[in-house]
Amino acid sequence: MDIIIVGCGKVGTALADVLNDEHNVTIIDKKENLVEAASNDYDVMGIVGNCLQTEVLDEANVDKCNIFIAVTASDEVNILSCLIAKKMGARHCIARVRSPEFDKQLVFMREELGISMMVNPDYNAANEIAKVLRYPEAINIESFAKGRVDLAEIRITSGSILDGVALSQLSRRMRLDVLICAVQRGDELTIPNGNFVLRAGDKIHMTASHSNMVKFFKSISAAYREKRVKSAVLIGGGRVAYHLAQQLIEMGVKVKIIEIDRDRCLELSDRLNKVDISCADGTDHDILEEERVYDADAVVTLTGIDEENILLSLLAKNNGVEKVVTKVNRMSLMQLSDTLDLDSIISPKTITVNQILQYVRARQNSMGNSVTTLYRLVNERLEAIEFVVRDEKDYVGVPLKKLKLRSGILIASIVRGNELIIPKGDDCLKVNDSVVVVTTTKGMHDLSNIFD
Repeated sequence: MDIIIVGCGKVGTALADVLNDEHNVTIIDKKENLVEAASNDYDVMGIVGNCLQTEVLDEANVDKCNIFIAVTASDEVNILSCLIAKKMGARHCIARVRSPEFDKQLVFMREELGISMMVNPDYNAANEIAKVLRYPEAINIESFAKGRVDLAEIRITSGSILDGVALSQLSRRMRLDVLICAVQRGDELTIPNGNFVLRAGDKIHMTASHSNMVKFFKSISAAYREKRVKSAVLIGGGRVAYHLAQQLIEMGVKVKIIEIDRDRCLELSDRLNKVDISCADGTDHDILEEERVYDADAVVTLTGIDEENILLSLLAKNNGVEKVVTKVNRMSLMQLSDTLDLDSIISPKTITVNQILQYVRARQNSMGNSVTTLYRLVNERLEAIEFVVRDEKDYVGVPLKKLKLRSGILIASIVRGNELIIPKGDDCLKVNDSVVVVTTTKGMHDLSNIFD
């Protein structure tokens, strides 16, 4: 497909990086140095210019564009450039829109203005954080098959009932249908077989139905009910904090926001009347003690500086906070999570890239590709992909034990109608099944690619 990306910031360059292998990608930005760097790094066509000028879009061949993606720093520029691109012949348009002021107009923009997709990274980041706080034991949770399948990342702690368990014995011991798809032990990432033995310190990625996932968390933690987050402190009062506070209040969580900017505090007080707003410097240790931050069940660090968020999270962990979530955008810093033993790291940039990639995959799907959902995990070393079996292929109807999978691949789940199947050797794939595959191999475009 022909794809145009407007904006060479973190999201734009990340999209160029992952899309250029499969598509014809053109990037547009006003800054020549950014365009030149992205063109050289990712081998894409670069155009220096204003995306609101028709001659610039003409140069990018917008009339032949399958997907136009606007991710500049300005909501208004993103929306307007999509409208112009759509008028000039772009088939599908995606705009990143961050301001809460546009929240109530998303349906209008999609239905009346023809913008195919509106992505709000702050709202989506808040969703992910809220999901993690619902299950404090989880580091991260993703969903497939319209929410029928959960993929959770969990760290095995010392003394856990999972410590020392062979995977072949897991379902019998837990009395639950769950599957361990991948294990990260130190720097080593493994797609395990039944003989693999879990150890304390391992990070595991597992699939299960939503109900079995809840039962699993209850089984591994005798104090599950007591661990439920009842109070949370958000350090930093930006847009993510605003959206997150709304969701936590709906979950029955007592919320406090610490924000240094007085005007922003007044704005948050007007919009969030059930939230305790404290106008103070959340990076000051004395302030944190004075505000009794360490007494909270959860602390979420949401300042605009990654390093500050990491240090504040470490401080909260060292002072006994049970659940800590850290907002980090820079990939180089995200990779420190294992070294520093941080709980959960959320990246609005990564969430936005994944969401846009899912839309691109969906458009490919309409052109014959069978990928519907894709998540990149473990610092992009692991992919979890949802395929749909669309035709009678040679692997359909054959017991899985008779099919040979390529190395580094595991079939994690099969969804057939409303039924979730944790696959075993005698199970078969059927037409219209949704199949979740976990792999350390990148670039899987079709379900047939997983077989040797």
